[in-house]
Amino acid sequence: MISVDPVRVIVVARSWLGTPYHDQASVKGAGCDCLGLARGIWREVVGPEPFPMPPYSRDWGETGSIEVLAEGARTMMPETSPLEAGPGALVLFRMRTGAIAKHVGILTTPAAFIHSYERLGVIEEPLSASWRRRIAFAFLFPDRS
Repeated sequence: MISVDPVRVIVVARSWLGTPYHDQASVKGAGCDCLGLARGIWREVVGPEPFPMPPYSRDWGETGSIEVLAEGARTMMPETSPLEAGPGALVLFRMRTGAIAKHVGILTTPAAFIHSYERLGVIEEPLSASWRRRIAFAFLFPDRS
């Protein structure tokens, strides 16, 4: 599967900067959560979403044996190693040891990423050591043109 030009993904992701945080929303300029940001970028660079998004929990400490976000992403996106993920990659973060991956961001440079964060909205910030060690999965946006 061929992936979308990462520059295009980054340009689109940056166009969401400043969008307020809103749980389970995905509307540029009006509100989104981290998954809503990824969904919005998907719509702009890949096309219509392949299925409706069911409601989901905000609990970053959620445990379980099924990596719901990663398994969903695998059905639509090529997976890459978190260590090899570069700009334009969708990364999934495991926020607590033993928890499933529940936070999503887009790498913009080897040292920065964009995500939607409660109280801050969509921001671009450094990919600090603390954030980097939490990356559990990485995926590329597919080119369906």
